[in-house]
Formats: sequence, structure tokens, C-alpha cells
Amino acid sequence: MADDPNWDDIFASQPPTEPKSDDGRPAPAAAAAAPTSRRETREQEKSPRRSERRASGGGEGRGPRRSRKGGVVLLVIALVVVGGGTAGVVAAWGAVAPIVAKLSGNDAPEDYPGTGNGTEVTFAVTSGENGSDIATNLFDDGITASFESVYSLLVADTTLTFQPGTYTLQQEMSASSAVAALQDSANRVTDKLVIPEGTPALDVYSLISSATEIPEADVQAAASDVASFGLPAEATSLEGWLFPATYELDPGLDAHGYLQLLVDTMKGRLVDAGVAPADQQHVIVFASLIQREAGLADDYPKVARVFQNRLDDGMLLQSDATVAYGTGNTHRVTTTDEERGDESNPYNTYQHVGLPIGPISNPGDLAIDAAIAPADGTWLYFVTTNLDTGETTFSTTLAEHEAAVKVWQSWMREHPEYQ
Repeated sequence: MADDPNWDDIFASQPPTEPKSDDGRPAPAAAAAAPTSRRETREQEKSPRRSERRASGGGEGRGPRRSRKGGVVLLVIALVVVGGGTAGVVAAWGAVAPIVAKLSGNDAPEDYPGTGNGTEVTFAVTSGENGSDIATNLFDDGITASFESVYSLLVADTTLTFQPGTYTLQQEMSASSAVAALQDSANRVTDKLVIPEGTPALDVYSLISSATEIPEADVQAAASDVASFGLPAEATSLEGWLFPATYELDPGLDAHGYLQLLVDTMKGRLVDAGVAPADQQHVIVFASLIQREAGLADDYPKVARVFQNRLDDGMLLQSDATVAYGTGNTHRVTTTDEERGDESNPYNTYQHVGLPIGPISNPGDLAIDAAIAPADGTWLYFVTTNLDTGETTFSTTLAEHEAAVKVWQSWMREHPEYQ
């Protein structure tokens, strides 16, 4: 997969030439992960968020990488990093909105008018997330109406910081009320541990620490003793084995106890799904890839089929999500030419045939089910052609895929705010 799409990609008269594999056949285009849809579609899904929130890159005939909608803001932006410190005041929205409107071509960023519709939701902030991540996640979870409405507030007040943890918010909050709620410690959940689907292990450790007040160093130390959790011999870490769900806090558990709880829950899910012990690590690795690349619930089995067809044909998977994970960048899937060309990265599916050497996220039930039972189909490619709805086109031939890429390019020309 290539970097985020640019205007040269969008206005190219022809899609770039498809790369060839060693046997001279067209190499498969990297899977274009469908972005989460607007709230009505998300509410029909089992997975609340964090399958990736970007659109897949447009190089080599591939479709759009799910890129954050707020990329249109042509400003030098100081990222709001999650960490310690006092919350700043949400300010200057009235001044920022016209600027964003002018740059995006819209009258104003879409925003809800009040403090919520009464339906409570839990929202997790993990260590290392920046303001763009938080703005994206709020939109993905149906809390705010758009990425831009939140991100513009953060641009206006770069002193804002966010404490890691889980917070009680509501659906359909205005951007200012959502940001203010995340600054209010009274909204922080103190009796539950919430792990969203697709959360990488390092963020799970942070969430455990935040929820339980167990030092994160203790959680990581416990996690390093992989052999003590009863995992298959090929599992070299807890990545992939920490089942994403909401857990009640138990004051009787230490760091190892909480990790074991998550591992045992994953084991139970695999047993319930009929996965034989000898196949569990394989399913976990496959499901972790699907979790990161798929978007809409109905597309999970189709994404699984695309990858399975490539595996069966000996094709490279070419997933940027795996490459990024191998570089340690677990919060993004965009990669550079240099990163994709790095053979020393064992997770680089541009260079190494087959699944990555280990899981790249912690998958939920939807991804596990898709890994076990991919949809029927002959697809080798997919591309998201509407980033608002998550509509994705699955193709069997390169010609079909290139036609779908043109549809995406046309859509992107009509929606410059996604740049």
C-alpha cells in the first residue's frame, strides 16, 4: 500500500501500472480497508471502532487508504498529545469554524447542537494518541457528527491534553461538549476496563493501568512472561490474545490476573467458535489482520476471502497495516516506500509471502468469525469507493479493480475535504 492519496493520484488519467510478482503475474493490490460509516451504519455493527480509521492509499492501482477527513485543514497543526497536565479551556470555535469552512468548501463542519441524545457510550483514550486520533475516534463511535468539528477545536487550543482512561459520554454530542466532557474527571469510568476491538497490546497495557491504577511497568512486566499464560508454543507475546470487551474491575486481581482474564476470555471465544487448539494461533494472526483492514461489518468475511485467495495463490498480501506494526507504529497504517521495501521487517507483507509472523492487533468476534469462515468469492482486490458510507468494491480482475479505483478517484475529486 502507498501513502495517503494526493491530488496527483486523484487526477491521474490512468491508474498506475500494477506491479508484477516473481512469476510475472500481477501482484495483488493491498487491501483498502473500508472506513467506518456514519452513525446509522455503525450502530448495526458489532465492532465499535478501531478497525483502522483511514482510507487505503492510491498507488499501484490500489484504492484509497482510510485517511482522516480533517486532512484538508491546511494549517501548521500542533498535535494534542495524550498525557498528564491540566485541561485547557475549549475556546475560539467561532473564530476557527469559518476558516475550516473556507478550506473545506463546506458552510461549516457538521456538528450536533447539544450535549447528547441521552444514550450513554464508553470512550477509551489510550496513551500515545494525539488530537487527530481522538477526533477520529469520537466521530467513529457516533459521539460527534464529524472529525473536523472536534479537530478544529484542538487546533484552536493547543494547550488541551487528555488523560488516558475510559470515559462516559453520549451519542450525538456537539464537538465542544464532547471535548469538555473528556476534560472532566467526573466522566471517567472507574469500575470498568474497556478494550476496543483492534487495540494493540501496548495500548491494552495502558488501559489496564489507567483503569486499575496498577503501574504500567508492572503490567508490561507481567505480560513479558508469555509462558505463564498457557498460550500455544508459537505465541511469542500476548498480542492478539487479549480479547477486546468490557470487564468489571476486580480489586483482587494483580497485573497478571487482569491479563490472564483477557487471555482466558479469548481462549473461550475460540473454543466457542469451534477452533481446534492446533489452529488457534493461525486464526488469531489472520483475524488480527482482518480487524485492522476491514471496516463495515458485512465486509469482514469478504476481506477475509480476499486475503485467503491471495494466500492460496501464493501472492503477497501487501498490507500496510502489517508493515506499520513491524516499525512500531501501531496507531497508523500509512507507510513509506522505504518501509515497504525493508526486507528486515518480518511483518512486511510486501516482502514476505504469507501471513505476518504474529498478530498485529487484538481481534473481536466479528474478525474471528470472518477468519474461520470467509465469504465465498474469487476476489483479489478491494477498494473503498465512498469514504462517507464505507461502500467498498471487491474485484476479481485487475481491470475490474482499476475501474473501481477510477470511481474512488472521481469521488475524491468531489470530496476534497478528505485530502
